[in-house]
Amino acid sequence: MSTDDVNQIAQDKMHKSIGSLKTELNTIRTGRATPALLDRVVVDYMGTPMPVNTLATIAAPEPRLLTIQPWDRHMVGAIEKAILKADLGLNPTNDGQMVRLAIPQLNDERRKEMVKLVQRRLEEGRIAIRNCRRDALESLRKEEKEKTISEDELKRGQERLQKLTDQFVAQVDELGKAKEREILEP
Repeated sequence: MSTDDVNQIAQDKMHKSIGSLKTELNTIRTGRATPALLDRVVVDYMGTPMPVNTLATIAAPEPRLLTIQPWDRHMVGAIEKAILKADLGLNPTNDGQMVRLAIPQLNDERRKEMVKLVQRRLEEGRIAIRNCRRDALESLRKEEKEKTISEDELKRGQERLQKLTDQFVAQVDELGKAKEREILEP
């Protein structure tokens, strides 16, 4: 395997880590209604756990309101219970037809808690990227030990891998800054 192959594999893994981080950050509440808040809500549908977005249409008709319109009206109560069980800090109301989620404005204390949560998620993202780098470095060293690449190729591969890692860590930092601005915005 060449250094280019190892770097490409590492880059693919780092892209996946960034995608996972974006998904995680989208589920953090910011005081603004977004259907992504419900991505981790799982509803028991006929004995099978299913994501709420596969059982209903989720819309944000107003900046601080989410509506969940299930395709099967009998699921309204189950969806409401699943939202309460998911511990999102939201109180659903239902009218028998749909579930409404009013997104309350965040107070200063809650905003600080959310920023801390974002920081934890960002650090997890950085760790995932560094783990990708570590795995790629191990592969490069293994290739060098087996004499399939030279020592110079190993050094060049390590340098490119470090530049790649720095780029992805910078992306993590940018995502974090954007999410923090979103949380701290009144």
